[in-house]
Amino acid sequence: MSKIGERGDGKRLGAVKGRTQALNPKAKRYVKRDTETGRIIDMKADRSPFKGVRTPKKKKK
Repeated sequence: MSKIGERGDGKRLGAVKGRTQALNPKAKRYVKRDTETGRIIDMKADRSPFKGVRTPKKKKK
């Protein structure tokens, strides 16, 4: 998934691979999705985004 630096420093190096996040407009909370299957994995309890999970860019017209 993600690289871990020195042991015990509590920091992640780089983004979590194989995951994306999107804002659910009805619940107004972020959901985490698997990029291969598209299935929803998790939903945040608070309204802030997940740490270290990439958000897809919006397409330009």
